[in-house]
Amino acid sequence: MDRLIVAEIGGHRLELETRPGLFSPEHADRGTLAMLSCARFEPGMRVMDLGCGCGLVGILAALECGEANVVLSDIDPAAVETAARNAARNGVPGVRAVVSDGFSAIEETGFDLILSNPPYQSDFSVAKAFIEKGFNRLKTGGTMLMVTKRREWYRNKMIAIFGGVKIHEIDGYFVFEAQKRDARYANRRGGRERGGNINCR
Repeated sequence: MDRLIVAEIGGHRLELETRPGLFSPEHADRGTLAMLSCARFEPGMRVMDLGCGCGLVGILAALECGEANVVLSDIDPAAVETAARNAARNGVPGVRAVVSDGFSAIEETGFDLILSNPPYQSDFSVAKAFIEKGFNRLKTGGTMLMVTKRREWYRNKMIAIFGGVKIHEIDGYFVFEAQKRDARYANRRGGRERGGNINCR
């Protein structure tokens, strides 16, 4: 049975339809809220909500950056359909909502910001693809924000790809913030972790 949840974030009151089977169907996810507390949206920024669920992140980005600048994607058609309805409900019907396995159906590049709360999997295959392919879709100077409950694998992967990472520990979650500083992966160039345990509220 569908239900409606309300989230008040950054001065915006969002009404979000959810349904059983979608991610966090009864309330705004605490990890997602932790990630959003670290996000810095500005008008005109190009933003991707990767694994959008009901659309909370992408809709907030659209309200701040402009609906034409935001792409929402999810592998679940029901999630994308729900996110598109929620975008219209909250006054940003012009966002692009796409059914996509990671970036497979996404043509856009040059994002200023990619945000993701990836599914927790023991083999990290989804997160690995999100990080590696997300790097390639960011413009130089663009940022990836990712929230998880696990630290070491994500820390090491972000450093290997981006050359550095800030880790914010908020409400029991780790929010990873990495900036694309070069057109190619850092790999073994010896990136160093920056920051740590920063509450960026």
